[in-house]
Amino acid sequence: MDTREKISALRSEMAGTGPDVYIVPTADPHDSEYVSPRYMTRAWLSGFTGSAGTLVVSRDEAALFTDGRYFIQAERELAGSGITLMRIGEEGVPTVREYVKRLANGGSIGFDGLTMTAESGRYYEKIGTVTDVDLADNIWNGRLALEHSKIWLLEEKYAGKSTAEKLLEVREKMSEKNCDAHLITALDSVCWLFNIRANDVEYCPVALSYAIVTRESATLFADNISPGAADYLTGNSVTIHSYNNIFDEVGKLSGKRVLIDEKRVNYRLANMLKNCECVSEQSPAELLKAVKNGAEVDNIRKAHIWDGIALTKFMYWLKTSVGKASVTEFYAAEKVDNLRREVAGEHFLSPSFETISAYGPNAAMMHYSAKSASCVDLQPRGMLLVDSGGHYLEGTTDVTRTYALGEISGEERRHYTLTVRAMLRLAAARFPQGCRGENLDVLARGIMWEQGLDYRCGTGHGVGYLLSVHEGPNSFRHRIRAGVPVSAVLEPGMVTTDEPGVYVEGSHGVRIENELLCIRAEKTEYGQFLEFEPLTLAPIDLDCLDLSLMEPVDIRRLNEYHKTVYAKIAPHLSGEELEFLGRYTRPAGQTSRR
Repeated sequence: MDTREKISALRSEMAGTGPDVYIVPTADPHDSEYVSPRYMTRAWLSGFTGSAGTLVVSRDEAALFTDGRYFIQAERELAGSGITLMRIGEEGVPTVREYVKRLANGGSIGFDGLTMTAESGRYYEKIGTVTDVDLADNIWNGRLALEHSKIWLLEEKYAGKSTAEKLLEVREKMSEKNCDAHLITALDSVCWLFNIRANDVEYCPVALSYAIVTRESATLFADNISPGAADYLTGNSVTIHSYNNIFDEVGKLSGKRVLIDEKRVNYRLANMLKNCECVSEQSPAELLKAVKNGAEVDNIRKAHIWDGIALTKFMYWLKTSVGKASVTEFYAAEKVDNLRREVAGEHFLSPSFETISAYGPNAAMMHYSAKSASCVDLQPRGMLLVDSGGHYLEGTTDVTRTYALGEISGEERRHYTLTVRAMLRLAAARFPQGCRGENLDVLARGIMWEQGLDYRCGTGHGVGYLLSVHEGPNSFRHRIRAGVPVSAVLEPGMVTTDEPGVYVEGSHGVRIENELLCIRAEKTEYGQFLEFEPLTLAPIDLDCLDLSLMEPVDIRRLNEYHKTVYAKIAPHLSGEELEFLGRYTRPAGQTSRR
């Protein structure tokens, strides 16, 4: 079936079961950003393959809501489908909830309760009659079943703390809320708590799992656990149940005071807690895992040295190959992934997301994906944007660099220089403890605003430790929208990306991205101040810069950063690659490193 036929089939199911409006979010039973193939329902129905979006279908209308990262991609993929693109955040565009309310008009609203958060489900209950039904299952021939890969133990030399220690921290937070039990459904939080990892979701080394923590016990609901991991969990007083047993065990919490996050727990599970006194707050595991412990921080620094070596080798290969050999976007993406494997060996586990290798106009799509059969040949002109990262035993990386492949236009050079200035300005921030990402976003974005420019996304996101490359609750963004939680107060140990950019449809895109570690600075009579340590160690392409657009402080910051890159990466290179690193980390304006 093509997209129109799928939407027609869905409407036939709606007519048979009753919903006037059917909602298909991008989610699984754990409110994950990236989902296993079984739950890629929105992508299958709509044809839009981006990682974020909500499809809403009524008897007469169909609309796909997505954010600014995907406007260009969604417009292309939805062409001819009969589905209207709703550009979230743009003037005159309703929210999903406003749109559903208008379409339903007090009637019936349907969705798969496993993929709808309890908080959203409660809202829809107030504006219509809710039907919890997975309609796609009746029309999706060949839909894959859930697969449970082998769960393995992340040793404490990498995790930094035992499961017993983490359980103690979680229980302390539960006690503050006077809760008897805590239901945890977010995959990264469960895996962090129990020091386990798996490959149940592509690019996210997590296991399909749930957890219930009480004051006396801890239960993990997961399948296919390795003997070593099972022994470790048992030794840390953890009981193991099968994944699907969660529904039976949740029913046994009746009468208890239960801590849940209704913005993360799915609607169907939450409905089984109606005889409980529920306290709806963010899971304490979210903040605990966001603040990396000492061992994790030391390990992450090691991961970024491997990453920096690989990225320097990649930049050298790219600059010396394009124009002399056939190189496509797809081959460039494969190259950077393979270099990480070569450099780190068994410590490198996988890319942390699908590598973005976007040449020329393709780089204007923030999440462009190069396919082997249709991607572009690189030419010795213009720019290539490469956004890539790796999962190492020592942590997770996410870095973007934009490279000149030859001559570039004045506009491209100006946009590149502004992006570098914006990234460096945020990275140099010094601020009193208590600030959130919303307070600092303008340091990067203000550079763009001065030129009448902007980018349709946040400036940065938190990064997990061998979990999700996009991890809350810390982030940098400037817009506060209804229903979107404010980011966490920035604390020492948090890792957040710094990735401003400029995207010009039909022409080019620029992004420069470093990971930043929040650390303590000085303490004064005004309190404790914080600052950032750049974790990413990769040259910024000097060939793209217009130094006349940079202020002296910008040049000083760039030179200081490149001095650090050279000091950390040079000992691991030799020959032409070492000479290349020296040339591309030289003080800006000089012809060579002195």
